[in-house]
Amino acid sequence: MNILPPVRPEASIQRLTAALALVAESVRIPPRKRMTWTHKGKQQLYIFMEGELSILRASDGLLIVTVYEPHLFGIAEMIQPVRGHIFRIETESTMLRVDAQRATEIFTQEGLWEDVAALLSYHTAYLFYRDALVVQQRTYSVIRSHLLEMILLPDATRMRTSILEYIQDRTLLSRSSILNVISALSKGEYISFKRGGYLTAINHLPEKF
Repeated sequence: MNILPPVRPEASIQRLTAALALVAESVRIPPRKRMTWTHKGKQQLYIFMEGELSILRASDGLLIVTVYEPHLFGIAEMIQPVRGHIFRIETESTMLRVDAQRATEIFTQEGLWEDVAALLSYHTAYLFYRDALVVQQRTYSVIRSHLLEMILLPDATRMRTSILEYIQDRTLLSRSSILNVISALSKGEYISFKRGGYLTAINHLPEKF
């Protein structure tokens, strides 16, 4: 059974971004830089505009999600600053930075708290989705789900990250477990990849293997 991600609340993201962009500071960030939710000791909201960034679990660096589309981060941390996650910039990226206190004032003035709730609900649902991919799943099921996720990535992104690296970053599976399954799928002509382990095609992935 395919596990489907939740649907992004596009209209809410656009309204929140438009309101905050008026007071935000634009920041250009180099690749591989890691960032937290504060700037000069103050809690921040970040509007990701272009590039590629990942959200990592702070405790062990497990990759939760990689983002390519415009998005707003920091709402949950603004309300409950537990600092359980950090950013990692994957390619040179542009972000807008907004002081969380100022953002709170704008949400109230513009009546945007319903959109805030929609975005929070999406982020919560996404965490449940990621757990469903990796928690108490058979090794093959976890790898299958990530291969199906990989094939939807832009070609340039997929050719920059090997199958092994992609799955290891996002799961607690061992290198040998991943390679054994990938090798068997390749021999069975279920998937194709180029030298270096870069996924090029999925022909058909059985639900059980």
